[in-house]
Amino acid sequence: MIRFKLGEQLEKKQFRDSRRITLQEVSDATGINRSTLSKILNQRGYSTGTDVLDRLCTYFGCSVADLVEHLPD
Repeated sequence: MIRFKLGEQLEKKQFRDSRRITLQEVSDATGINRSTLSKILNQRGYSTGTDVLDRLCTYFGCSVADLVEHLPD
């Protein structure tokens, strides 16, 4: 199963920026619908495209490996 580490990346960015960052703020900056971000954050097994991953990696300044991990079933 693929697990997204969006929550971890949000926490790291909030720590670096010393402020709270909302999903709406991420949505506005990336063009990704807020409901899509919420599903990535909360729904196990949610599937998304590489364009979304690319935009999130650009926003957080991270690699795909920092955002996604594979867990054996």
